[in-house]
Amino acid sequence: MRRANVSLVSRVSRGVTMVELLVVLAIASILLSVAAPAYQQLVRRQQLRAAVTDLVAALDLTRSQAIARGRIVMLAPLDPGGVDWKAGWIVFVDADGNRRPGAGEAVLFQRGPLPDGVRVGIAMTSKAPPAYVAYNGMGRSCSAANSLAARWGTLSLALGDDARNIKINMLGRLRVCDPAVEAACSGVLD
Repeated sequence: MRRANVSLVSRVSRGVTMVELLVVLAIASILLSVAAPAYQQLVRRQQLRAAVTDLVAALDLTRSQAIARGRIVMLAPLDPGGVDWKAGWIVFVDADGNRRPGAGEAVLFQRGPLPDGVRVGIAMTSKAPPAYVAYNGMGRSCSAANSLAARWGTLSLALGDDARNIKINMLGRLRVCDPAVEAACSGVLD
């Protein structure tokens, strides 16, 4: 009986064979190749979710600051032409009425560039550039030129096959919807 124990101990201490190691590595590589696309899709969804959350927070800040200040506050793309939201966006008090942040105007928030591959589109009731969202002192979405003129529309963000639309109604309230789930959730990038 003593001999059997010695044989078992010496067998265990030798380790694994090369064949066993190769089998384990083959199984691990198969599992990784199956999991990698799912992981990439998860990362893309999280990037889109973060971009949508940031934009919704900027819209909420714009509206709340317009109410607090009793005047028009704007959210606009950082792009100098006022068209491309991919470079980020800025919330500011537009004192000179040109729909672009300028010297001496209060900048309330600024967000930098979006992750690669994120597309942003905007469709508001007035289509002329520069693109912007403005809120008046009552918290309603409005035209930059006239705080009593209602302005509403949709901001769309997409990454790969996933998209989210931020709908802004004429009262300035917003909702986020998924066009893949809701039939009444059409957007700019569809």
